[in-house]
Amino acid sequence: MGGGEILVAISLLVLAFSFATGSDPTPFQDFLFVNRMFCEDPKQATAEDFFFSGLNMPGNTSNQPGSKATLVNVGQIPGLNSLGISLARLDYAPYGGLNPPHTHPRATEILVVLEGTLYVGFVTFNQDNRLITRVLYPGDVFVFPVNLIHFEFNIGKTNAVAFAGLSSQNLGAIAISNAVFGSEGPINPDVLAKGFPSG
Repeated sequence: MGGGEILVAISLLVLAFSFATGSDPTPFQDFLFVNRMFCEDPKQATAEDFFFSGLNMPGNTSNQPGSKATLVNVGQIPGLNSLGISLARLDYAPYGGLNPPHTHPRATEILVVLEGTLYVGFVTFNQDNRLITRVLYPGDVFVFPVNLIHFEFNIGKTNAVAFAGLSSQNLGAIAISNAVFGSEGPINPDVLAKGFPSG
C-alpha cells in the first residue's frame, strides 16, 4: 500500500469517526435558556432557571413497587437545557422497595447509596445477556450503562435512599413490565408466551 493510499484510508477513518456521536449534543454556548420550548436570550436567565429545591424531602414509597424517584431534569431546571445532565433522588421502602426493571434509552446512570442496603443489577446486551449484580451500602457507587435494563431492590430492614446522576437532560425511562404487560390494548398472549418462554 502506497503513501497516498494510507493517507486516504486514514482520512476516511477520521471522517467516519467524526460523524459518530452517542450523547447529547455539545452546547454551542454556556447554556441555552428555554422557556416553553422557545430559545430565549441568555441574558434574560436568572438564578431560578438553574435552581430546584426539595431533594431533601423523602419520596412517598407507599405504592405497589415501594419506591419513588424524584427526577430533576430540564423540565424542572430550564438551565439544564443543552448541558446533558440530570439528577434523581430515589427512595425505597424497607425490605422489598423496588425500582422495577427499566431502561434509560439516552443516559448512563451513576448511583450512590446514602442510606440502607440495595441489591442492584443490570443485564448485558448483545453479548451473552449476563446479569451483573452487587449489594451496595452507604457510600457505594454503581454504574448502569446507557440503555441496559437495570433495577434496584432494598434488601435492608430500613428505608433506603440513593441519588443518581444521569448523562442526559432528558434521559427517558421505559419500565419493562409496564410497557409489556400494561400496554393500552393487551398484547396477544401467544406473542407473550413465545417472547417470554418459561422453560
